[in-house]
Amino acid sequence: MKTTYHTTPNINVTPLIDVLLVLLIIFMTISPMKPHKHETKVPEKPKDTETPIDLETLVVSISRDNAYQLNQTKAASLSELNSLLHKALDGRPADRKAVFVKGAPTLRYSQVSEVIDAVKESGAAPIGLQLEALD
Repeated sequence: MKTTYHTTPNINVTPLIDVLLVLLIIFMTISPMKPHKHETKVPEKPKDTETPIDLETLVVSISRDNAYQLNQTKAASLSELNSLLHKALDGRPADRKAVFVKGAPTLRYSQVSEVIDAVKESGAAPIGLQLEALD
């Protein structure tokens, strides 16, 4: 009579551990190291004073009903707005000729571009765009 031995199958985990260690070494060398030379700077006590409002800032506003305004001065048409801009910009140095265009979000692009063209024609540079309200 022949005896047969039944052995239970065993998984050899030695190659799996080798692969795991190799992957660990690869990830450790690839991962970025934390910089040791840079120190964090903690800000000092914040200033309580707000930045002063520049009274020389020029803002051209276009309302929903297509009315123009330069700061607090209303203009009936684009030509009148252009003349107001010429008066405000004449005599200013080149670095103080910034104009912001503030339009209602419901305006058409063509309406805003006409105002931007008028502002460019008056000699303003750079020209910034603003939204009336960010809800």
